[in-house]
Amino acid sequence: MKYLKIITALILIGSIAGTGCKKSWLDVNDDPNRVTDENITPDLLFIQSATAAGARQASNNFRFVEHWMGYWSPPGDFAIEQDETSYNIDFSFGDALWQNHYGVLFDLKLAKDKALATGDSCLAGAAMILSAKLFQELVDIYGNIPYSQAFNNDQYRQPVYDNAAEIYASLQERLDSAIIYMSVDAPKSSFETTDVINHGDQVLWIKFANTLKLRMLIRQSETPGFDPSGEIDKIVNYFGTLQEGENIMVNPGYVNDNNKQSPFYANYGNTPAGVDAATSTRANAYYVNLLSSTGDPRLSRIFRPTSGTFVGAVYGASTGNPFGTASSRLGPGLAGSASQDAWIYPAFEAMFLEAEATARGWIDGDAQEIYERAVTESFVFLNKDNEDGDPEAEAADYLSSVDIAKWSNAGSSVESQAKFITYQKYIALGGVDPLEAWSDLRRLNMIPDKGYISANPSRLSNSLPVRLLYPQSEYTTNADNVNAQGTINQFTSKLFWQP
Repeated sequence: MKYLKIITALILIGSIAGTGCKKSWLDVNDDPNRVTDENITPDLLFIQSATAAGARQASNNFRFVEHWMGYWSPPGDFAIEQDETSYNIDFSFGDALWQNHYGVLFDLKLAKDKALATGDSCLAGAAMILSAKLFQELVDIYGNIPYSQAFNNDQYRQPVYDNAAEIYASLQERLDSAIIYMSVDAPKSSFETTDVINHGDQVLWIKFANTLKLRMLIRQSETPGFDPSGEIDKIVNYFGTLQEGENIMVNPGYVNDNNKQSPFYANYGNTPAGVDAATSTRANAYYVNLLSSTGDPRLSRIFRPTSGTFVGAVYGASTGNPFGTASSRLGPGLAGSASQDAWIYPAFEAMFLEAEATARGWIDGDAQEIYERAVTESFVFLNKDNEDGDPEAEAADYLSSVDIAKWSNAGSSVESQAKFITYQKYIALGGVDPLEAWSDLRRLNMIPDKGYISANPSRLSNSLPVRLLYPQSEYTTNADNVNAQGTINQFTSKLFWQP
């Protein structure tokens, strides 16, 4: 199986391979600049892989989901992507996403293994928590994936594909182990500096792990006979999930310089020279109309006005869309500055999970109160670097005056309340986590109309694909195992948790 090997791994291989020769009498000095297995420490590996995890969340690899979910669209001066806008995707469509996710997972495994070898259990636990997030995302995009044999290249040159449901169960166990690692030992003195995400806050790491556990449970909510009670007890009895202000962010020291900008800003803001870095990324008319029709003040933080108004493009339309200069770019709540923190998991997303779990009766509490706090936190999140307006007051007005946000319109059934909560979650996730919104849509079909569907008349379906096809690189290098998954169709090959 072909995985992207990030530079640290290549350096390791090269340095190890070079140790077979004996030093001659001429080798009187060791080169202090030569990278060896000994001086690639778990701390360095973790900083690199944690930063890469943040970059994955901001990656261009997820732009197609932003388009599919109705958040973004290319403007009229770009030809439409026929495969993406028609949903007629092929085996190469998700290749880069697959390779890049596995590349970060490879580095996280190295960081974990080296941390455990040096007795740094907290660092190992942090690496395991990040890897659980990325593995779940791969499952939610592709279904069965290489997991148990992944990265054991000395034993398994072509790793088998593990069952997706079994991977979910294993990830729950891995997160339990990571929580133990994060709990039983005092961190090393270097952990606070090495931890460029939570700055040594072990409780925050545990809450993040619990949030990921809850996310997997929520994903399986529509699976017949599913009982989350055992895992829920672990979560609520040990610190719970992320709350207000507990955003999981990474920032190793981003600055406005080449290859040093915060990744989302680098991809969708301005270059260091002040030039638009994403001329093909503009507001989607569907999302602009949704936010403007309810007077949602988040509109001005998600997008920037052009000529005093917000203008979106119709996704999939081949003619008639406004050009880039006449359509809205991403706003300061998303692409604010070159030095901004890179989000890995925002607190408001966790709070929406908690609200749904409470509505389902899994967690004791007031679903309305948690839901309203989640909406409010989404306003605060988009205003975190701008300090304009009063996001709490704006949220309170929105919740009390907008019909689609009033809890009185949520209904009394679990199904209606879950859809109500996840629809507001969908509205809050634009530009932040489109994969979560796509997963909710596949699980609950909570969006009340089809306005987000591509306008391309050649589209294969009036519904979004339920998954991506396995990448071409797998059919080239791991053919037996990927072919064992059978014929995969992007519309009918549902994931195990889909109803």
